[in-house]
Amino acid sequence: MKEYDVIVVGGGNAAYCAGLAAQEAGASVFMLEAAPEDESGGNSRFTAGAMRVVYDGVDDIKKLVPDLSQAEIDTTDFGTYTQDQFFDDMARVTQFRTDPALCELLVTRSLPTLIWMREKGIRFVPIYGRQAFKIDGKFKFWGGLTLETVGGGPGLVDMLTASGKKNGIEIRYNTRATDLVYDGVRVSGVRFKCGNETGELKARAVVLACGGFEANAEMRTRYLGPGWDLAKVRGSRFNNGAGIKMALDIGASPYGNWSGCHAVQWEMNAPEFGDLAVGDQFQKHSYPFAVLVNATGKRFVDEGADFRNYTYAKYGRVVLEQPGQFAWQIWDKKTKHLQRDEYNIRQCTKVTANTIEELATKLDGVNAEAFVRTVAEYNAAVRQDIPFNPNVKDGRHTEGLTVPKSNWANTLDTPPFEGYAVTCGVTFTFGGLRITEEGQVVSLDYQPIEGLYAAGELVGGIFYFNYPGGTGLTSGSVFGKIAGTAAGKAARG
Repeated sequence: MKEYDVIVVGGGNAAYCAGLAAQEAGASVFMLEAAPEDESGGNSRFTAGAMRVVYDGVDDIKKLVPDLSQAEIDTTDFGTYTQDQFFDDMARVTQFRTDPALCELLVTRSLPTLIWMREKGIRFVPIYGRQAFKIDGKFKFWGGLTLETVGGGPGLVDMLTASGKKNGIEIRYNTRATDLVYDGVRVSGVRFKCGNETGELKARAVVLACGGFEANAEMRTRYLGPGWDLAKVRGSRFNNGAGIKMALDIGASPYGNWSGCHAVQWEMNAPEFGDLAVGDQFQKHSYPFAVLVNATGKRFVDEGADFRNYTYAKYGRVVLEQPGQFAWQIWDKKTKHLQRDEYNIRQCTKVTANTIEELATKLDGVNAEAFVRTVAEYNAAVRQDIPFNPNVKDGRHTEGLTVPKSNWANTLDTPPFEGYAVTCGVTFTFGGLRITEEGQVVSLDYQPIEGLYAAGELVGGIFYFNYPGGTGLTSGSVFGKIAGTAAGKAARG
């Protein structure tokens, strides 16, 4: 039986960063990917590819985008995104629960890790289409999110796969790891299943990087709570918690926000799992400029509480809690130009009308009379004397409503009016395994488990309740590199 230095379970961003780092440390690397090759990459393939990273100005951006043209530099205000800003965002959105040591690694190593990825062949570009508005002739980025991978998530997986092949990393598709080989002291390999074939692979270290339990309806219901079996899954159908379960079965310590997850507003009639032909376009992320109503015809959330980057990952849960697990986003002509591209796909549950009263009759499942009343009350409450500015939290708010709108409040009074039906789409789960600062999995006795490392979605303790947009891929890269480096060194040591 062939023995490898490091086996990586998974085939997405965190897994490849672990594999590449282990190989760089001198280890032979073998990867097991449960999905077929055309669905490989876990949730990484389903993302838009945005990565949150610390940068002190355009010079840091140029390290990641060396082919940035002078014209782009002249017409763009990239601003900065400092370590302090990243720390503040992580603390605020997780209600100060993020693990301090893990958060520090995430923040301080974000730029060095992305520079390392660039050296491995991963290319980045500014997110002009979704994260910048043009003001006075210059693009201005907002929300601390500036770069994405070329080709989005599919492009990221393709570039990582090419880098893996170039560096001699073996990967086997359609192969699910089922158990860890463990003698009570040390992990020395994995058992696997491939079709009707089962077997055992030996290794000096194993890195688990095969996602959370978001695609497992039973685990969602058990840990997230009643109703979560009804949520749509935004991404891979293969992220079913197997890696977490394998580790827990040998006494690994669970950690983090097991009742929490990243969940967004998602096309109401989307399929059960992600559709690679559509990608992330089922999302409906321009809601800060719209009004959300539920089946009772009433608003239920502050659409303008903060930039979309800081609310979208928690508002899916709020939609799931509404009657019927759905809501409608309501728009008028004044703000339609602010809609992202995903509002134009063919697979939209969308209605259009020339009056609010007509629209009310077309919103399936909604109390029409209450909806008309809600819009009238909302329109009367908007502070129209405050200028509207989509680039900043403009303070244009409502007054006197039970559910306020804190920013970007615009009256719904200019036809045509539109409604988009959304439900909850779960992206990834926040609960997972406890790790050391070297990425080593910790036991129930709070001791590192020899030979076992973890990275990506199945690491607990980083995100609680919510997360800043673009942090998931960055976290996978940072902790993938950490875990792979440590595993590679341990295997070769």
